[in-house]
Amino acid sequence: MIRLHITAEGQTERTFVEKILVTHLGQHHVFADVRCVLTSRDKKSAKEYRGGLLSYTKAKKDIQSWLKEDRHEECRFTTMFDLYALPEDFPGYAAAGKETDPYKRIATLEDAMKQDVGDRRFIPYIQLHEFEALILAAPQELDWEYLEHEKAIENLMRMMEGQNPELINEGAQTAPSKRIIREIPAYDKVTAGAMVATKIGLERLREKCRHFDEWITTLENL
Repeated sequence: MIRLHITAEGQTERTFVEKILVTHLGQHHVFADVRCVLTSRDKKSAKEYRGGLLSYTKAKKDIQSWLKEDRHEECRFTTMFDLYALPEDFPGYAAAGKETDPYKRIATLEDAMKQDVGDRRFIPYIQLHEFEALILAAPQELDWEYLEHEKAIENLMRMMEGQNPELINEGAQTAPSKRIIREIPAYDKVTAGAMVATKIGLERLREKCRHFDEWITTLENL
C-alpha cells in the first residue's frame, strides 16, 4: 500500500483530485489525499490560508514541511501546478524559457524542482499549460454548466478539432482559460472547472493529454 500526498495549486485542482483521482488511484492501492499550497499564515489566530502559487519559495517550504511530517517509506508526494503564470523564482525557470518544445520545457522544470526539493519520494507534476487544457480535451462537456452557451461551445469544439489541448499556449490572451472566457465570459474555474473535467472522465483526459497521462501512469505504478 502506498500513501500519496498531493499539493494542489488551488481549489479547482484540489476538487479534481478529490472527485476523480482519489477513487481511481485507490483501485491501484495508492491512497491519496490533497491540500492546496500554503500561501500565508496568521500566527496570532493560528489560521492558514491555502490556494494560489504565489511564489516557489513558499510552495517549496510547504512541500518540505509535509515531507518532514510524514517520513514513512510507503509515502510519496506530488504536485498539481500550472505552467501558466509559473513564478519566476521556480528552479530551472531561465533554462526552461529557452526551450521551444513545451514538453521539454516541462521536463526541465520538473527535473529542476525534483533536484531542489531533494527527496526521492517526491514526484513533481506541472500541468501543460494550465488546468483548462483538460477541459479543452472535450469542450462539449461545458454544456453541463453552460447549457445556454451552445454557440460558444461549438466555437470551442471547432477550435480544438485535431488540436492537442496540452499545446494551447500560455499567452495572456490565448492560454486555455482565456480562450474559454472569451467564448463564455461567465466561466468560473472554481465552480465549474472540476465538475466539467469530471464529466469528461479520466479516460478521455488521458487520451488527449500526453503529459497528464504520463503522470497518472506514474502514480498508478507506485
